Amino acid sequence: MTEDDDKLFRRLMAEAKPLKTSDRVASTANKPKSKARFSRADEKAVLEESLQADIDELETNSGEAMRFKRASVGRTTMRMLSRGSYAVLAEIDLHGMTLDEAKPRLEAFVRRCATNNKLCIRIVHGKGLGSGERGPVLKQAVNRWLRRWDVVLAFTSARQVDGGTGAVYVLLQAPK
Repeated sequence: MTEDDDKLFRRLMAEAKPLKTSDRVASTANKPKSKARFSRADEKAVLEESLQADIDELETNSGEAMRFKRASVGRTTMRMLSRGSYAVLAEIDLHGMTLDEAKPRLEAFVRRCATNNKLCIRIVHGKGLGSGERGPVLKQAVNRWLRRWDVVLAFTSARQVDGGTGAVYVLLQAPK
């Protein structure tokens, strides 16, 4: 503030008198509490997202999750695939099969789905809990097979509600 501003302020306030306690404005006790309409919805959305991510995050950190993509597949596509955003158009369950039974069935299933433009599929391979010390035999084999087949563009472990690390979402390449 300049000196002139200070003089002007003092001159205008010279006749001002402080209010007595009884003259003051009524308290704001009756004023309704403000509600943050959007922040509650935002907090709920963040909470729901964090609850979904926590389980998958735990599995990813434990080394059980499977994830693969070809160079042509972008990060956004992988994020959508891992979140289960694409409609699963076909599914195969390999539980209880031997490797010799599972490989030809899976290969025929993948080929048939790609030919029929069912480009997002789910493969249930199990977590290998019944394999004992050998670990998840079928799961590891599915991981190897899918990486070798050119028709497979990407895959990632499914969301918990769709089988978690006992299943994968797979994106297939459309027939040329």
